Amino acid sequence: MIEAAVLGSPIWHSLSPLLHTSAYKELGVLGHYQAIEVGAGGLESFMGRVDHRWTGFSLTMPLKEEAVKFADHVEPLAARINSANTLVRDAGTWRALTTDVLGFTEALKMHGVQVSGSVVILGAGATARAAAAACDGLAADITVVNRSLNRIEAMSESVENSELNFVDWSQMHVLEDADLVISTTPAGVSDAIALPSKTSAPFFEALYKPWPTVASSEWSLRGGLVIDGLDLLIHQAMAQIEIFSARTFDKESMYSLLRAVGVDALK
Repeated sequence: MIEAAVLGSPIWHSLSPLLHTSAYKELGVLGHYQAIEVGAGGLESFMGRVDHRWTGFSLTMPLKEEAVKFADHVEPLAARINSANTLVRDAGTWRALTTDVLGFTEALKMHGVQVSGSVVILGAGATARAAAAACDGLAADITVVNRSLNRIEAMSESVENSELNFVDWSQMHVLEDADLVISTTPAGVSDAIALPSKTSAPFFEALYKPWPTVASSEWSLRGGLVIDGLDLLIHQAMAQIEIFSARTFDKESMYSLLRAVGVDALK
């Protein structure tokens, strides 16, 4: 019996309960998955009230960094990006890991995008660090665009092989030469960006609600490939579902199922 939940704040909009429960039903496993509001600074207190029935937790903002500090064991990739979106019970202890990096990798692969050349990432939070790690070693250079430069150290630890650059929000000209653009900014932030004259590079928008964003809609109208945040959510969720259920399954058919229920829920 799987007993799991997604934790974060705000959490009311999360599609994770729908995706996980749909997958459990498809796999024929007993499971219960819910959304629980846990605000910043509240993870340790919440976990102190968790009993032995719980299998694991998905984590969204603002708890991904707190999970790294809380866990008894932190997998190397989660430690490297200082972000864990998964806590799983492991022999009486809690193990923290990230499936966000794999989510980016699998979503890009599904759309036939081979990461190379210059990648531009909008934002510098936990999701941006996961995106950077997914592109590290494949992109020749990764440019992070952020309003302030106070997250340089954390982002720098996420990238080990590609050249890493930082610019502020006034230097959107970097989009002109990008081979891939990934937006990890909160809702509304990317609405006012000046799009490049050519949008031949793929645009990966990590948001799925509201959808479409102004930037993704305009990018698509200009003929560019757009990957939405629902794909990211589904691919990282499938990795969590494997962990929580201890089951392997056909990824293509599961993706099709979860994509259909996700799109329907967002109408």
